Amino acid sequence: MRCEGAEEGFHVYALEWTENHIRTYVDGKEQLYFPNDKTGNDDTWPFNKAFYPILNIAWGGDWGGYKGVDETALPVTMEIDYVRVWQKKKE
Repeated sequence: MRCEGAEEGFHVYALEWTENHIRTYVDGKEQLYFPNDKTGNDDTWPFNKAFYPILNIAWGGDWGGYKGVDETALPVTMEIDYVRVWQKKKE
């Protein structure tokens, strides 16, 4: 899904990760919903293992540069105001 205006200004990106689903948001608008299929198959739900946040400034053309890279995008800067992580207490 394309996120219009992602290149201009600051935005709030969020990830909600539970044992039942993963949801992503940009500025409060849901972008992706991925449900746990509850099969116990690591190929379809590998999200019950340790993961770590990676902030990436990857750039390029379509398909990861397969169709060429847009050199006019350079130079580029990624500014991060803050990163917050919350963990819900198990009941």
